[in-house]
Amino acid sequence: MNTSRQHAVIIIGAGQAGLAMGWHLQRQGVDFLIIEAGERPGGNWRHYYDSLRLFSPAAYSALPGLPFPASPGHYPRRDEVVEYLEQYAAHFQLPIRYNSRIDGVSREGTGFQLHGADGLDYRCEALVVASGAFSQPYIPDCAGLTNFTGTLLHSSAYRTPEAFAGQRVVVVGAANSAVQIAHELAAVAEVTLATREKVRFFPQRLLGIDFHAWLHWSGLERTGWLSDQSTPVLDDGSYKRALQAGRYRQRTLFQRVEPDAVIWADGSREPVDALLFATGFRPNLGFLAGLPVQGRQGQVLQRNGRASQVQGLFFVGLPKQRNFASATLRGVGPDAAHLLPAVLTHLRQAHAPALQSLA
Repeated sequence: MNTSRQHAVIIIGAGQAGLAMGWHLQRQGVDFLIIEAGERPGGNWRHYYDSLRLFSPAAYSALPGLPFPASPGHYPRRDEVVEYLEQYAAHFQLPIRYNSRIDGVSREGTGFQLHGADGLDYRCEALVVASGAFSQPYIPDCAGLTNFTGTLLHSSAYRTPEAFAGQRVVVVGAANSAVQIAHELAAVAEVTLATREKVRFFPQRLLGIDFHAWLHWSGLERTGWLSDQSTPVLDDGSYKRALQAGRYRQRTLFQRVEPDAVIWADGSREPVDALLFATGFRPNLGFLAGLPVQGRQGQVLQRNGRASQVQGLFFVGLPKQRNFASATLRGVGPDAAHLLPAVLTHLRQAHAPALQSLA
């Protein structure tokens, strides 16, 4: 018979959100464990395209307790972020169990029973889901899409432009990733950016100061003014100039897809070799299927990170969980700090036996 491993708090996911929550719990002396499906920390950062560069500078791209190791105005690349997250976990010696995927969670008394795909079970009084909002790629329903015979992929599977050299590519999406990928592909392919609305560009820097600094100083980052994907597209001018120069085109989203073409809104037909959807993600919460955590439209039933219908269940890292920054490197720390008192209160009320200190 399998024996459950007991902890006061279990965090699912060792990406930016899970690490930030772990840092706060560690400072309070709480017995906790981070469970990570992968071999190393970093979450979905490891799976983004090779050339990805943050739209926020290093000064606004750090987790609590450890500055990003770069000049404040530097815009880190994907691999720099992955390295930073690895350093963060090692620096604070956060307790992480790797290669362990949770495939089910059930209620047990005031706490939870977690069932691992590797056969290991865990028990905790408080559960923090920090598995991220970017692990389940979303491709919208499009008429005829299932009959397309060309290359069909989501931006999460895109790595480099070389595989598309000489091809006719349609990139679907209007946010930063869609524009960045279309701009990159345009160097080797014939590219059309398909959007429901016209792309709105916004200067990366105003009066020499980064957009994110303005958000911070104005307090707008603590509101729901923008989406986590930072629409409108932040641009130093290169993306808009390339579009105006015809390096890539923008058209209204197609009406339907044929096996080797798309039919545009005006009825014209255009042969296409590849369709690339930069259309976002949905939270991957299948392991919580036994709990009332999602509404009919798939929305997470939570308020500021606290599950609305499940006491002791918390979320960190969801888009717009509290504000614009919630799913960003700089946003998960404040969100974790906001949740900490509620987590500690739940532990007190549950008399968690593994709790070491509630300073």
